[in-house]
Amino acid sequence: MARLMDMGLEKVNSLLLEMATISENAVSESIDVYRKGGDGTSVDRLSDQLRVLHNQVSDLTMELIARYQPVASDLRFIKACFEVSYGFYRFGRYAHDIVEVRDIIGDVSKCDQRPVVEAAKKTQEMIRMSIDAFARRDVETARMIPQMDDVVDQRYRDYLRKVITGKGDLRCALSATLILRYLERIADHATYIGDSVVYIVTGVSPPS
Repeated sequence: MARLMDMGLEKVNSLLLEMATISENAVSESIDVYRKGGDGTSVDRLSDQLRVLHNQVSDLTMELIARYQPVASDLRFIKACFEVSYGFYRFGRYAHDIVEVRDIIGDVSKCDQRPVVEAAKKTQEMIRMSIDAFARRDVETARMIPQMDDVVDQRYRDYLRKVITGKGDLRCALSATLILRYLERIADHATYIGDSVVYIVTGVSPPS
């Protein structure tokens, strides 16, 4: 039974690493669509793949709990993996939302894209760190992510204040505000993944 349990845990881990790659690609491609235009079909496809994989992780983790009644570190790992899977899934959904903003508002190539591009760069770095932290069970890297989340949050708030003052083109401001909000949420989920890594390794949930 222990061997079967180990095989199940390895399968969950493998699914999550697959989701990690897909989610990172989805966010990267969505930013490219915002910056350069083009078809967002591939982002939609990646988002759908993440939904299917998240459902598989959810089913498998529930099955492992019901069948083997794991305890201690195994149970901790399974619980955390569900949260990590949800985070990767949300990366894909927000990538889809970014593309949808571009589809609705249209060409933004003449807008000042720097706020979005700068926030996206920081967010993508957080995604890579969260993936690396999970893959290597690296608590030190995981604990660095919340500080970066503060930077993305602040950029969103700063831009929102600028919009409230009425500065800039309304269409440009609306698209940037929405996308910055989605990036801020992606950054939050990267932080949650980092928190899950800390929980897996130490058994301690970071303070909310």
